[in-house]
Amino acid sequence: MTEIFTPDNLIAGDFPIITDTATVVSGEKVVRGTLMGKITSGGKLKTCFSGNSDGSENPYAVMLEDVDASGGDVAGANILLTGELNSAALTFGSVDTYLTHKNAMRNLSMFVKVPVAA
Repeated sequence: MTEIFTPDNLIAGDFPIITDTATVVSGEKVVRGTLMGKITSGGKLKTCFSGNSDGSENPYAVMLEDVDASGGDVAGANILLTGELNSAALTFGSVDTYLTHKNAMRNLSMFVKVPVAA
């Protein structure tokens, strides 16, 4: 079987990339590039949304893979902790955009770049 690689351009520069693994909380279904927040109680990750009030309103990491935790927690999910990121390849909770979280992400050494039209 042959697989086809289609780059998503999530990584947008040469800033050092640091990765880790984490547990995505039950009920989440996220795609690569989703900004994740860390729930204060228990430390599991869920989609970062400024309207949350459980700690996950604050950026923590970006998903490096699609994860379907609709049937229960998923441990060992690959996440990105630092790097330069393409704003067009990022996904945010609800109505949030990269502008909602850009400054907080910068404090975590996640730098958002906006693609320049050709």
